[in-house]
Amino acid sequence: MNVSVRNASVVENLVGAPVLRTLADIFAAAGYELYLVGGSVRDALLHRATHDLDLATDAPPPVIKRLLAQARPDSRYDVGEKFGTIGAVFGEWVVEITTYRSEQYAVANRKPDVTFGTNLRDDLSRRDFTINAIAQEPASGSILDPFHGLRDLQKGLIRAVGDPAARFGEDPLRMLRAVRFAAELGFRITDDTRAALGEQAAALRHVSAERIASEMTRMLTAAQPALGLRLLCETGLAAHVLPELLPLRGTGQDGRHKDVFGHTLKVVENVPATPLLRWAALLHDIGKPKTKTVQDGKVHFFRHEMVGARMARRILRRLRCDRESSERIQRLVAEHLRPNLYTPDWTDGAVRRFLRETEGITDDLFALSRADITSYRRSRVEAGVARVNHLEARCREIQAQQDVAKLQSPLDGNDLMTMFDRGPGPWIKPIKDYLLELVIDGDLAKDDKERAIKLAQDFAERSQASDRE
Repeated sequence: MNVSVRNASVVENLVGAPVLRTLADIFAAAGYELYLVGGSVRDALLHRATHDLDLATDAPPPVIKRLLAQARPDSRYDVGEKFGTIGAVFGEWVVEITTYRSEQYAVANRKPDVTFGTNLRDDLSRRDFTINAIAQEPASGSILDPFHGLRDLQKGLIRAVGDPAARFGEDPLRMLRAVRFAAELGFRITDDTRAALGEQAAALRHVSAERIASEMTRMLTAAQPALGLRLLCETGLAAHVLPELLPLRGTGQDGRHKDVFGHTLKVVENVPATPLLRWAALLHDIGKPKTKTVQDGKVHFFRHEMVGARMARRILRRLRCDRESSERIQRLVAEHLRPNLYTPDWTDGAVRRFLRETEGITDDLFALSRADITSYRRSRVEAGVARVNHLEARCREIQAQQDVAKLQSPLDGNDLMTMFDRGPGPWIKPIKDYLLELVIDGDLAKDDKERAIKLAQDFAERSQASDRE
């Protein structure tokens, strides 16, 4: 694989941020080194836009804070100070400056045990991959590449710096980072680095759920998430991160796709690259292996969406994802079939009901449903997309006429208690729900209290008669 890379040992204005030269001058005047390192250099060499500047220095954190103050940042944050990192914001630029360091992974407490180093080469030698172990001297633009990261950038390779086992032993999360970089850049992981992934996959149990979830989200929202998901399964990492993915492989679907896994990869890449939609796409069919049945030679996955929603809840809770996002993803999984079940004979009431029941996820649900149409037959895909588009258009028309979410029974609980001379209790809800259904179907105006009273009385009489039988 040949990648377009800036080809020079000296690159002037590699990033082009004025603040970079200002900081270089301040640190040099104080007698300290300062180098642009890591992802900032990698992305600039690959012509990828960035507003994040990662820098390394021999200055200790207290000195970094003092020198940063001289540059007058808009704000400063010290959350990474115990790891030697001080951050600051200068307009559109986010700057993080880290003291040269050496990093060991302490299995006992599951936290990186950081020791600070004294020179740039030692610092680069402890970084994860060669493409992230390239540095630039800001004043001259000189590139320092002791581990041949430029060569690997040009060849499209992800290679651990030095011994892969040692790098992954220092921080097992680097194994997921290898997969994420493959998904972001479309690079190939070298054989020795890939072998180490399989050998040390179990060490991911020492990594916090939050860090794993963050890397997974970055991988899913990358340019080639399918590549990353395949690597997760092929290297054995999935077994320690998302074991529920593995049964998708080999679970067939009536010959439409080789297996559910292959279909899932297509859906993930079809949806817009937002964390919410990519996670929903990944999990939308997660319940199929548990619900697969064969009747009269046909494969069925009855209620897989509900089983999948429960599984998604457990997975996202295990990964400690935030509650709001988790709930929306679960709802998308539970509802993902509905738009594709639409037919033009749905009444306006049915469309209103759909809007109320999908409130807050409707637009994302349309996007997921369109992505879920992955037949090899072009005519089937076009027909499916047209069906979803037609439902969306009807939803837009009805929403333009009225706020469906605000539809309610003309009679509230207080009205019903006064009317029937009864206290509060579960008897109220069935009557309100009945009246609301009539409003949704267009058979009762939302402000027609007079007719609603008569309908409520009739409903109550029918319910009492039914209870006596």
